[in-house]
Amino acid sequence: MKSATVHSACECQARLGAELDAQRVVIRGWARDARRGDEVTAPSNSLGPERQRFDVTWLCPFCTRNVLRSFDASALAYRDVAPRESTPPGQATP
Repeated sequence: MKSATVHSACECQARLGAELDAQRVVIRGWARDARRGDEVTAPSNSLGPERQRFDVTWLCPFCTRNVLRSFDASALAYRDVAPRESTPPGQATP
């Protein structure tokens, strides 16, 4: 599977990030507190992923702002990533 990562900053200075698939749909989003370095999940979504210029939104878990940023599809750099394991915790992988 191919994915690309986008980064931005919230007005509270938290660092926001989102991993996108090849169709520019958000796979996961996160936020990192600039002061403490804590990284937590941040709800995120892509808007208009079929367009050349599309948007990514985050709900910042530190200040609760809704953050909207625009990105250009031609600036994304995709890389191959291994699929995530779906094995329940505590079970051996084959």
